[in-house]
Formats: sequence, structure tokens, C-alpha cells
Amino acid sequence: MKKFVTWNVNGIRACLNKGFQEAFAKLDADVFCLQETKLQDGQLALDLPGYRQYWNYAQKKGYAGTAVFTREEPLCVTTGIGAPEHDGEGRVITLEYPNYCLMTVYTPNSQEGLARLAYRMEWEDAFRAYASGLAEKKPLIFCGDLNVAHQEIDLRNPKTNRMNAGFTDEERAKFGLLLEAGFADTFRRLYPGRTEAYTWWSYRTRARETNAGWRIDYFLVSECLMPKVADCIIHSEIEGSDHCPVELAVDL
Repeated sequence: MKKFVTWNVNGIRACLNKGFQEAFAKLDADVFCLQETKLQDGQLALDLPGYRQYWNYAQKKGYAGTAVFTREEPLCVTTGIGAPEHDGEGRVITLEYPNYCLMTVYTPNSQEGLARLAYRMEWEDAFRAYASGLAEKKPLIFCGDLNVAHQEIDLRNPKTNRMNAGFTDEERAKFGLLLEAGFADTFRRLYPGRTEAYTWWSYRTRARETNAGWRIDYFLVSECLMPKVADCIIHSEIEGSDHCPVELAVDL
């Protein structure tokens, strides 16, 4: 059984001061994926014995960025999705292993007033094409902050948030297209009726205190892997970021 973890750390340096190392040790993952590292090359030397580290940095300082820490050496590692217009923000890392591929992704936020929604739609189509291409070669596991709550069950206040960034009809429809492309939302497949299962809470409204959250961090897998998935766990007890870690256990 392999254990994967994804966590949007909202700045790895800040998270290191809020218990990251303790959470990392406790979760004891075979592969640990980060989003929103907010880091440039050379700014941090992270001591993680037994893990190989792969980073993808945004060109803009203090912005976006992803990382993957893995015990097993991959066959190859690629950054981005092969589209220059989308690959300057450090949003994707793909690791190929003998019998599957793993990808971490930090999907662009549509931002206040949906200022970036049009770009987000372009990204979604390009990303889906990239993921589908990978999945044609080997089963794919991908995880990360996808910046969308798919259904009303996935956030505390769906009616007041409709058409806000992360819960627009357009973003939700693009997520639906990902599922139609042959990927399973592991948590919702295992727990179709579970409510109040969230992975992000706004700092601005102290939403974590009342669990007024959103489920926007996911593990998606190729449909052929879904029968091998043992569990998908939301670790809402782990703090250190405005997101919490999500764990996937799968028999590979």
C-alpha cells in the first residue's frame, strides 16, 4: 500500500514555523506533494532524509510554486504542461514511475471579481489535455489545490458563494469535464454523502473556527485505479496553513 499526501502550505517558509516538519513526520507519506510554496530557487534548504526533492518555482517572486518529495526515485520528472503560456507560474510537476504517473497541480485562482476567469478557462482546457495524454500511457494519480468546489456539498455556504471564484458555473463545469475524461474524485467516490468535509478555510473570516470551509484540494485517479484506492482522508486536524493535508492510500 502506498501513501500519498497533498498540502497547499500557503508559503512553505511560513508553514515551517507552524509545525510543517511535525506534520510531515506524522503523515509519513511515500510521496508528499506541496502547492503554493511561494519560494524561489536557493531560498530554502529543506532537510528531509530519505526523500528526493523536486521543485517548480514561479518566475514571480513569492508566488505559487509546487514541490514533490518522494522516497522512490522516479523514472523521470517534468515540470509544467508543455505550454509556455501556462508554465511560468510553477504550477505542475509530473513524476513517472514504472506502473503509474503522479502529478501535483496548483490550479490558478480566478481571483476577486473573477478577474482571471477567462485565463482560468484556457488553463483548464490545456491542463485537461495534458492529463489525458499522460493517462493514455500509464494510469495517472494527480493531486493538489484545484481551486474549485465541485458540488454544493463541497462548501458550507453554496448559495451565497455561487459565482464567486472557486464556485462559478464555469469552473464547476470544467471539473465535470475532468471527470468525464476518465478521472475519479477519490474522496467523493468513497464518501458520496459526507458533509462538512472541507480542506480550506478563509483566514479573513476565521472560518476554521466554525468549519465554514470549502473542499478544493483533491486526489483524482484514472478510473482503472479507483478499485485499488483504500481510502482518502482529509486531515482537518492538522493546522499550519489555511488548507489542510489530504491523504490517499492506494494499492499499486
